[in-house]
Amino acid sequence: MSTETGTGTEAAPGAGQGQDGGPVAGPDGRPRCPWGTTAEDYAAYHDTEWGHPVHGDDALYERLCLEAFQSGLSWLTILRKREGFRRAFAGFRIAEVAAFTEEDEARLLADAAIVRNRAKITAALANARVAAEWSPGELDRLIWSYAPDHSARPAPRTLGEVPAITPESTALSKELKKRGFRFVGPTTAYALMQACGLVNDHLADCWARDTVSAR
Repeated sequence: MSTETGTGTEAAPGAGQGQDGGPVAGPDGRPRCPWGTTAEDYAAYHDTEWGHPVHGDDALYERLCLEAFQSGLSWLTILRKREGFRRAFAGFRIAEVAAFTEEDEARLLADAAIVRNRAKITAALANARVAAEWSPGELDRLIWSYAPDHSARPAPRTLGEVPAITPESTALSKELKKRGFRFVGPTTAYALMQACGLVNDHLADCWARDTVSAR
């Protein structure tokens, strides 16, 4: 684990966990991906958000920022600071974040409600300035253009079968960097793909797998 500078070395839940565990029954008896049973925050995120399609430039910018801030940390830390991040970053509205000043950056660095990492904060602001120059919907179209064919991907049966990176995430990372984005390594890109429903990495016998709606 490391606080990388753009390579995306730390995976979010469900990505390359390095263990062979299958689904685990939660307190309600439903089988879940093992990470989804380790904390209430994880259970709620696993059941209602992870893997469900996310669209919209601002919504995807938020997820991209949060995945980058998670690098080197537990995703649980990010979940518990999520509302603090939203307050600090103007709801992750790209146009507003792109207009942040040096005073705003200093404010963010002093805000204990978020992860106070200068490189990640600088990257979040820089990425907003890049995206603000794009046409409406362009970020959404770019990210979703790297979604693989779901029918060609067998459902993983254990965490050991869930990758940390894929050819698609590597290509997405490369394209985002080419366009000026920072802190978007292949692992961060794949965690984004998992979180936003470009792929469905709920385990085959996880009850939530079939709740993920079509993209």
